[in-house]
This record gives sequence, C-alpha cells and structure tokens, in this order.
Amino acid sequence: MIGKATVEEYMTREVQTVSPTDSVADVARRIVESDGHNGFPVCEGRRVEGFVTARDLLLEDDEAPIFTVMTENIIVAHPEMKVTDAARVILRSGIQKLPVVDDASNLVGIISNTDVIRSQIERATPEKVGKLMRTLEQIHEIHVHEERQTVELSKLIPTQGRVYADELEGRKYELERGLAEPLVVIDNQGTLLLADGHHRVMAADRVGVEEMDAYVIVLDDPVELGMQRTAEKEGLESIDDIEVVDYARHPLVETTHRLQQS
Repeated sequence: MIGKATVEEYMTREVQTVSPTDSVADVARRIVESDGHNGFPVCEGRRVEGFVTARDLLLEDDEAPIFTVMTENIIVAHPEMKVTDAARVILRSGIQKLPVVDDASNLVGIISNTDVIRSQIERATPEKVGKLMRTLEQIHEIHVHEERQTVELSKLIPTQGRVYADELEGRKYELERGLAEPLVVIDNQGTLLLADGHHRVMAADRVGVEEMDAYVIVLDDPVELGMQRTAEKEGLESIDDIEVVDYARHPLVETTHRLQQS
C-alpha cells in the first residue's frame, strides 16, 4: 500500500508563487516574512517557469528581475507519480521541494521532503491498528470496527502512567511540522482508552492542542479490558495524571557515576 500512494494525495495544493518580473528585493522580503519558506516556484500565470531560492538572491542587485536569477531547468513531479519515486528524486537531487505540474505544465501543487515522511508515517499506522483489532477479537471473542475520528484530548483515559521528557521534544517537533501520526484509541462503550500515542498527546497538550486525529477501534459489545483495569488501579483518569520523567532516570539507563560505584 505504501508504494501505491501518489504525489496528489500528499502534495500541498495552495502554493505561494512569485512572478518572473518580481524584483530580487520583493522576493527576499517575502522569504523573510514567510513561515519557513526558503524559495518559491516562479510562474507566469499558472505555468511554471523556474524556481528561486534564498541562495539565488545572494549578492544580486535588489532591482534585478527574478527571471534573471532563477533556476530555469528544474525538476518537477506529476500528480500521479508515486510518492516513493518522488522521495527518490528528492533524496538524490538534494532539493527539499518539487513543484507538481499537470499535463499542461500548470502548477497544481508542491511536494516536500516533509510530505514524503508524512506519507510513510500515516501508511504505517493502519498495520498497527489492524494487529490490535485482531488481538482484541481473538482474546475477547468480540467484533470490532475502526473509525477515523478527531478526538478531544480531555476525554482520553491514558493506559500508560509515564512519558519521557526527551521523547516529548521529539513529538513536539513532529507536531510543529505536521508529521505526527494519528493516535490509536479504543472506544469501549463511550470510554475512550488511549492505546497508542501518549507522548504525542502530552506534547500536543503542552502546545495548547485540544483535539487530534485518531484511529478509533470501536468495540461492538462492552468488554472488561486489562489495560482499563490497570489504568484504574494506577489512578489514571486523564492525561493530567501522566508523569513526565527525565530520561536520565529511565530504568534501563545508567549514569557513569552509578557505574563507577558498582
């Protein structure tokens, strides 16, 4: 399934562009004022004429038109191209973004290395969900089904009592770049148990996110789940009950001081 994903499924459709007649100063200002852009496709109408990056603008005259400094012979992708093929092009060319053009050479989107990573993350999660669904059906002899939902973090009951501080930083980085995979939640007759994604939830809570995308496994009949009993035993009623632990105190990590004393 991963290999069949297309560029069209993951590309960004709303693309900021510049004109060939824009000045170097105008484009430099847009790069500075933008949210993370280091370059833009150069378009005449919808037709892609080239690409300009911040590096192209270095040492150029402020009044010079962009068509005199842009890269004209650029690599582009087609909407029906496989994401895996786009990934190979991005990796081998060393560029971060590929303009996506249709059969008429009109710009229809742009795909970045971030989009490629996201495609792999999202395609990997269903395998994890499917395995959990089969396990629940086999152990409890029940029927379950899966729904894609947006869930409120405040309604989730954690099944894990601690997360690690350094891992939270990694999950925060993913959230800020749209890379976080969906949560996995079990709906046991209205009780929402967080089965996978505790670090993602805690990172989201820290940056003020109240809802997240999730694969929700719905149990057709109520079941007494072991993870639910464990959560009750440990007093886990909401994500506020999850303890954040410094990685240095991880039970499988030693410090040189302790090792020297042993």
